[in-house]
Amino acid sequence: MTKLAPALLLLGALCACQPPEANDPANGTNVAVDDADNAVSVMAGANESANAAEPQRSILRPEVAEPEEPPKIEPAQAVIGFGETPMKLDDAARQALDALIATPAMKAGGPITLRGHSDSRGADGDNKVASAKRAELVRDYLVEKGVAKDRITLIAIGEGRPVAPNVREDGSDDPEGQAKNRRVDVTVALPTVMVPPPVAPNAADPAAKAAPKSQ
Repeated sequence: MTKLAPALLLLGALCACQPPEANDPANGTNVAVDDADNAVSVMAGANESANAAEPQRSILRPEVAEPEEPPKIEPAQAVIGFGETPMKLDDAARQALDALIATPAMKAGGPITLRGHSDSRGADGDNKVASAKRAELVRDYLVEKGVAKDRITLIAIGEGRPVAPNVREDGSDDPEGQAKNRRVDVTVALPTVMVPPPVAPNAADPAAKAAPKSQ
């Protein structure tokens, strides 16, 4: 009995030093696992599942404003009066022309028509000459401001198209009506884009003929 005691003590010490075995259903061994470690493992697994299930968010692009349509250009018109100064541009006439020059129609480069008018005083021929000179005054001012001269067409109408009575009912002159009739009507049309037709090759032109094939 005395000889077996040291051997039993050594065997007990060796058993105490062995690490606990994991749960093995095959050999029927069950080892308790610490609850805190188990909870940490479960939470880590849940986080991984949530990250895998959450779709990847894309960066939203800022909204791009739709391009605005360019403003529609309309033909421009103006009436340049010669009431107080029958053969000279006054301040009001120059201001009206400056406003006309600033319009989109004028800047577009379309044709300009100047129709000169007169009152009914004097002979018809003299009135046409006076209306032509008024149109020339307007043209010269536009050219001075940078408008191309070849865009402008002059038409002398004379007294034929009054906008107010030249005489009163008793036959006397109506100065106010005559002043309104001394004017130049300005019309600025929109430019017309002309596309030239394709030029067909001339059959008589040797360069238009196909080159002979080499032998």
